[in-house]
Amino acid sequence: MSKKKTGIIGATGYTGSELVRILTNHPDVEITVITSESRTGELLSDVHPFLQGIADQKLISINRICNYDLDLVFLALPHGISMDFVKRFKDSPFRIIDLSGDFRLSSSEVYEEWYNMEHIYPEGIEKSVFGCPELFYNEIKGAGLIANPGCFPISSILGLAPLLSKNIVDSAPVIVDSKTGVTGAGITAKAVNLYSNVNDNFRAYGLKRHRHTIEMQEILDRVSGKKTLIQFTPHLLPVDRGILTTIYARPANRIKEDFLKETYKEFYSNAPFVRLRKQAPAIKDVRGTNFCDLFATYDERTGMVIVISVIDNLIKGAAGMAVQNMNIMFGLEETRGLDQVPLNP
Repeated sequence: MSKKKTGIIGATGYTGSELVRILTNHPDVEITVITSESRTGELLSDVHPFLQGIADQKLISINRICNYDLDLVFLALPHGISMDFVKRFKDSPFRIIDLSGDFRLSSSEVYEEWYNMEHIYPEGIEKSVFGCPELFYNEIKGAGLIANPGCFPISSILGLAPLLSKNIVDSAPVIVDSKTGVTGAGITAKAVNLYSNVNDNFRAYGLKRHRHTIEMQEILDRVSGKKTLIQFTPHLLPVDRGILTTIYARPANRIKEDFLKETYKEFYSNAPFVRLRKQAPAIKDVRGTNFCDLFATYDERTGMVIVISVIDNLIKGAAGMAVQNMNIMFGLEETRGLDQVPLNP
């Protein structure tokens, strides 16, 4: 079988470089074109020196991609920019996996409320499929536009889906407490991400109105068949990558620990990248991989279900999930090219 031709639109950030790192060794895919408007004409390895001798492709302008016969493109573009691309190339033959938040929500009205910007292509929202294979595998297979999940949402959605799908816990409220490494904020320098502000420090941000809250709620509404209410608080860790999410939910009825374990085992029986752990996992347990490690337990003292969910925010929370979606769209094994072993320590 000839290799599928892919393009990476916007490869100068962390997500773009992770896509290159993963796809370089994918046996069924070639990276045909990589774009950058700010670094056009330079080599990708000049922008990301760790790729020297591995990915030395010249970066081209987005205006030239029609010169290439592509099967699929990955959009590693900021929120608000991806929708421009999708609208502009809506009649092109290639399929699209968008890693921004532009097509994850249910409507342009909801998007504009939470992202505080106009959505210029609502038709794309109607056509898109939320790219969580553990929940929407069949829809992903035939999709032309995939909305890749956000990093915080996927760690939370995978942690809660087994509980809410069977109404084991109350859907309102659910407390989601997440900690992330600094790469979650992207590669662009910001004062809040300076070494002096991050090192030896730990802080909460985005209280009450973080834009990922609505993404979690809308997908979990679909899972549970009822309205969910998420109290989400993210925190910034002084580490480079990884997300650890702790979830607290009140059982709808009395439960046993064994029942809880069996529920997760059954729900994720066909999910190759979800690992059900015997003890609470740490972010280094999944570093550099597409795994989501889950640990669920019941606290008889407080009557609460506690779920720990860990992912690498750049892999399962972005590039790895995108490649997983691509594999499904191309009819390949879901795990193809994603067999990385965790980097620990």
